[in-house]
Amino acid sequence: MWYQTKASEILGIRYPILQGPFGGSLSSVELVSTVSNAGGLGGYGAYTLSPQEIIEVDQQIKAATDKPYNINLWVSDTDAIDGTVSDDHFKKAQELFKPYFDELGIDLPGKPAPFKSRFENQVEVILHQRPSVFSFIFGIPSADILEQCHRLGIITVGSATTLDEAIALESAGVDTIIASGFEAGGHRPSFLAPAESSVTGTFVLLQLIKEKVKIPVIAAGGIANGKGVAAALVLGADAVQIGTAFLATDESNASAMHKLMLFSDAADHTTLSRAYTGRLGRGIPSRIVKDLANKENTFLPFPLQSQFMSHLNKAAREQERWDMLFFWSGQIAPALKYTKAAELMEALVEETTIHDA
Repeated sequence: MWYQTKASEILGIRYPILQGPFGGSLSSVELVSTVSNAGGLGGYGAYTLSPQEIIEVDQQIKAATDKPYNINLWVSDTDAIDGTVSDDHFKKAQELFKPYFDELGIDLPGKPAPFKSRFENQVEVILHQRPSVFSFIFGIPSADILEQCHRLGIITVGSATTLDEAIALESAGVDTIIASGFEAGGHRPSFLAPAESSVTGTFVLLQLIKEKVKIPVIAAGGIANGKGVAAALVLGADAVQIGTAFLATDESNASAMHKLMLFSDAADHTTLSRAYTGRLGRGIPSRIVKDLANKENTFLPFPLQSQFMSHLNKAAREQERWDMLFFWSGQIAPALKYTKAAELMEALVEETTIHDA
């Protein structure tokens, strides 16, 4: 059967279907448990959480499912040198975004305090809580961390946007690799080269990686139905990871407007931008993204840009100024059909079975 793959065996799941772990409070325990209980692998994006919050989330997931699940972290969680920027750089960013803050009637925020990486402290919790699967993006954890995961029976999953990144992940001893195509929504998790140069499509990237690495490969980006799953498997994928289709379900923690946008005509056109976080990500373009398309050198590095824009995002949501918000979305959004995660999982399995016959 199509679902009996190396990945499903290693991950301990019935169907080789992974739910993308959303960051920025978009994940939910309900979505993770629904997908895992249906035979897939639910995923929770925890990079914004404190160690104690990760513990609490992990306990909630364990209470909601006895099946395997995934917790995701960002290996590199800052691009700012010494966690900050010069006063001159920050002033230029303020000037660039001031018209939008003025339009919303809110003050410009002050310069964020220097950011200190949280990854090491977060990983300590992962090793203590021992989720079934630990996935990570934006780099490779240290050899010591990976060794501890292996010793504790935690399956490790790394993301690659290029062949070079996939080879590096395999060399480091990661258990399986996600081939993240540029069609995918959310951040481009590149780590060996600038994200702007890592824009290979999912099915091309999948084939390139399968030629060079021996560990299981998971296709991600542009997959939302059984036809996509079957196509990925034919091209050598051992599993798929689906993000946007699960983000649009009732069980995700995305806002009602975000979900509405994913099913709207606006989702016909997505774009890559650094405007809201400082890292390149795909979503439905806002007016700000369009206006500032050629001024990205002025943006603050991640996560300072996120902290800066959080004030604008909050005001825009409160005032229902949806044109000011950047809604994460993959290119596959116009093909979305389901609003219930269990129904989506059922359809994925049924459609893949039909197209695999």
